[in-house]
Amino acid sequence: MSLFVKKPLAQLLEAASGDKGLKRTLGPANLIALGIGAIIGAGLFVRTAQAAGEAAGSAVVISFVIAAVGCAFAGLCYAEFASMIPVAGSAYTYAYVTMGEFLAWVIGWALILEYALASATVAISWSQYLNSLFGGAIPYQWCHSPFEEANGVSGIVNLPALAILLLLTMVLVRGTKGSATLNAVIVIVKVAIVLLFIAIGWQFINPDFHTPLMIPEGTPGHEDFNEWGIGGVFGGASIVFFAFIGFDAVSTAAQEAKNPKRDMPIGILGSLFFCTFLYVLFSYVLTGVAPWQDFLTAGKEASVVYAIDTYMPGYGWLSTFITVAILAGFSSVILVMLLGQSRVFYSMANDGLMPKIFAELHPQHRTPYKSNWILLIFVSIFGGFVPVEVAGDLTSFGTLFAFVLVCIAVWIMRVKNPEVPRAFKTPLVPLVPILGIIICSALIITLDRNTQLVALAWMLVGLVIYFAYGKKNSHLQNKK
Repeated sequence: MSLFVKKPLAQLLEAASGDKGLKRTLGPANLIALGIGAIIGAGLFVRTAQAAGEAAGSAVVISFVIAAVGCAFAGLCYAEFASMIPVAGSAYTYAYVTMGEFLAWVIGWALILEYALASATVAISWSQYLNSLFGGAIPYQWCHSPFEEANGVSGIVNLPALAILLLLTMVLVRGTKGSATLNAVIVIVKVAIVLLFIAIGWQFINPDFHTPLMIPEGTPGHEDFNEWGIGGVFGGASIVFFAFIGFDAVSTAAQEAKNPKRDMPIGILGSLFFCTFLYVLFSYVLTGVAPWQDFLTAGKEASVVYAIDTYMPGYGWLSTFITVAILAGFSSVILVMLLGQSRVFYSMANDGLMPKIFAELHPQHRTPYKSNWILLIFVSIFGGFVPVEVAGDLTSFGTLFAFVLVCIAVWIMRVKNPEVPRAFKTPLVPLVPILGIIICSALIITLDRNTQLVALAWMLVGLVIYFAYGKKNSHLQNKK
């Protein structure tokens, strides 16, 4: 059969019904909390400083706005699909209906890159802040990858990152409802600490740190077009885009939503808009409290704690408090990313494109527990042995690529299947999808060359697996 054979929409909706699949336990508040839980994390507390130091300077505030606009266009497309096709799998499932099996595999493989490396990236950041809390008591070699070195000491393995990945996998295996409750508690804590930092930090803003807003041309170490000026602002947007991946993780839980047609758009767009508001305020305060140059050196790791300890005298208690809150916040991000990844595996395995072990549910908790354990091994390789910058940029690629295809897919669906009921409709089609495609594609281009090459290699490996296994075992291709 054709590589572009499409799954009938009726078949997907039938799969979502009944009581043999994933348990529907999540309401709109759970979904918004799920999105906020994934969005507010390493992207805010780590990638903000990285984007400011490496590319955007104090103009990282504008970088967040650009990234948010691209996310908003993609989010509107996600919301239409999630309300129309309330099944697990996110963009992979939407592509299967609109663009056929081959492109569905491509986007599913990109989602694997996104969620797995997002989990690893945040686990590495969790390790950095844990070591900061302990005053650097963890030996360097046991909390860094073999590819990192400082003061003549090379890393061996990031043990704290491996530990938190194991712990949260055990939570996920127990069930989605318990995971969502834990996540909701953590979300309240970390939103409160973000607001506290903004409120207290505002009085320590030094206007000189915001002048000039962008990194000037000719600044040493910023020779490439995406490392200074307006190019640096877009380069910064591609870095902080990592901070927005949470809202599409909400769509992977569609099959566990109580009323997906109403609740999915609320969860996706609500979490996106709320977090964007916090991001802009937070990045403005952080780059006003500490100069962006510091985030390339002393303030590179645990940047928020560094800014407080160095430039906010008398608030050492806030440094400790925010570290604990950040650790909790990172935990919720990892939880949601691991959940999203296992649901993509679950959907692909149910279609025959991945081994059926990924679709096997726990007899009591009805979670894809075997998928969770296998994923733990895969993610741990990156979390324990890969630097945070590499994992984070690859995550951004997977996210942006998925967003581009979802924008294309919603446009195709409007043309090919205009009669399908839509509880939520993306406005101004095809303008909104086209703008989403343009912005997200531009951000992919501004990623560094090494990230682009590694991502290309990853996609080529995916093609080999599809033609060697997926196509031969596809239920749709074999009429199962």
